Amino acid sequence: MASQPNDPRLPSAARPYKQPLVAPQDLPVDYSGFIAVIFGVFGAMFRYKICSWFAIIFCAQSLANMRNMENDLKQISMAMMVRDYGVDDELHGGGASTEPQKLVS
Repeated sequence: MASQPNDPRLPSAARPYKQPLVAPQDLPVDYSGFIAVIFGVFGAMFRYKICSWFAIIFCAQSLANMRNMENDLKQISMAMMVRDYGVDDELHGGGASTEPQKLVS
């Protein structure tokens, strides 16, 4: 059997693994960032607390798995802004009152 250049039985011939370079436009889609935006919008528009909390979780996951700094940071920052608006709106009760206003005569 002929010796190959990457024969694992010869430690001196072993070479460390080098990850191939991938162009930023060829990277897979960041689904957790996209889901964070969707949940953030639902939490802000419909005032669902659970959607805002899911947006926080998916935002953190997207931030932890960030591959392309420029594109992912834009998407994550947008998700965080929508998420923060939703959480702030739920906690502080912003917006119009749901009770009918009494007319003073």
